Amino acid sequence: MFILKRQDVDISSIQHPKTGQQVPILNYQGQTFRLISVFSAKQEEEAKAFWRDLTDNRGKACVLLEEPDRYSVWGKIRIDQLNEEGGGGGSSVAVAPFFIQASLLLLQAIYFDVEDLLGPRQASSFQKDITDVFRQWKFPQTDSANAINQLLTQDPLESTQMPSWQEHHLNTLLQELHRLGKGYFGNASFTERVIDALQDMPDSERKQFISWLNQSRLGQLWATG
Repeated sequence: MFILKRQDVDISSIQHPKTGQQVPILNYQGQTFRLISVFSAKQEEEAKAFWRDLTDNRGKACVLLEEPDRYSVWGKIRIDQLNEEGGGGGSSVAVAPFFIQASLLLLQAIYFDVEDLLGPRQASSFQKDITDVFRQWKFPQTDSANAINQLLTQDPLESTQMPSWQEHHLNTLLQELHRLGKGYFGNASFTERVIDALQDMPDSERKQFISWLNQSRLGQLWATG
């Protein structure tokens, strides 16, 4: 539909009427769009290919937002659609709790690797970086240092309650985790050892998560083959 610059749009957030979550909303010439996915600055071609696939092949009304440090794809939505189940034209999709558990296992595996291999100072830096990601993209239940510390350290397989994240949150988290991991370790070889953290999951749940991962562009990043 459109490729836009940051100065072309206004980005705000509204509270979802059902979940109470803060939902990022992009406003452009009286139209509203909801976040679907985020790409790093180096992934211009991937971002444009994803955007074109949605617009040309799936008939979605989407915009591609180009910023100095990232690209993001947003899907058109009427605000009253948020009252509908899964409103947002596919950009707001509920996921099974074990998908969130798996994503947190990957997050923790990278955090612990940074701490073990690079030291506590770099681990502290990583915690700040992931906090910035949570705040930038308005992740639910990440509004305090204690909440984020629990996400980084508390075994998600032992936790009785997962954060109320949806599919676009997981897409963003895994995208940003890969970007941060490459920044800290210098290349993408960390993904192989990090994926091993999923071995603690029940076999059927792990296979479902990896299948979901491989069906998206994230599978290419995480090389789960």
